[in-house]
Amino acid sequence: MDLVEPIALAAPASILIGPTGAGKSTIGLLLSKRLNLPSVSMDGIAEPYYNECNFGIAVFQQLRAEQGFLATHRQWEPVRVYAVERVMSECGRVVLDLGAGHTHYENPVMFDRVKQAISSCPNVILLLPCADLDRSVRILKERCMSERGSDWIKDGYDFIAHWVKDSCNHDLATMTIFTEGKTPMETCEEIIDRMVTSSIEQNR
Repeated sequence: MDLVEPIALAAPASILIGPTGAGKSTIGLLLSKRLNLPSVSMDGIAEPYYNECNFGIAVFQQLRAEQGFLATHRQWEPVRVYAVERVMSECGRVVLDLGAGHTHYENPVMFDRVKQAISSCPNVILLLPCADLDRSVRILKERCMSERGSDWIKDGYDFIAHWVKDSCNHDLATMTIFTEGKTPMETCEEIIDRMVTSSIEQNR
C-alpha cells in the first residue's frame, strides 16, 4: 500500500501538541494526507486573532524590547487563550498543529480555558522524543540549536524544560507518542493505529 495515500477512516479532528522541535509540523502534514483532512498550523493562522486583542506580533516585539521576552510572554497568555478558543470554534475537522506556546500556561485559569476549548477533540497527541524527560529536553535543545540557533532559555526561564516537564501538555494529551528512533512516517502510522484502537474501544 502507498503510505501517503489517504485512508478511509472517519476520524475526528486531531490536535498535535508538544515542545518546539518535537515534529508537530512534519507529523501534522503526514497525518493530514493519511486522514484526508486539511492541515492547519496555529502559528500560521493566529495573527488575526492576536490582532483582535490588540496584541499582535508587532506589539509583542515592542513590549519585548521594553520589558524582556519572559514578562511579555506572560502578559500574552490571555491572547493565546483567545486564539485557541477562536480556532477551535472555526477550524472544523482538521489536523491542527497547536504550536508550543498555545498549550503552556502558568495561570491556571488560562490553562483551564484552553483545556475546555480542546476537550471536544478525542485525539490530542503529545509528541516527545522519549519517555525519559531529561533526555527529551537534551534532544530538543540540541535540535533547536542546530536548526534555529536557540536553546529557548529566555531571561533565565528554560522554555523547553517547562514544555517537556510541567503538567500542562501531559494533562491536555489523550495520547503521548515517542518519536526517537522512528521515521516521521512510522510515527504517523503509530498515531493512526492508536486512534483506530481508541475509536474501537469507545464504540464498544
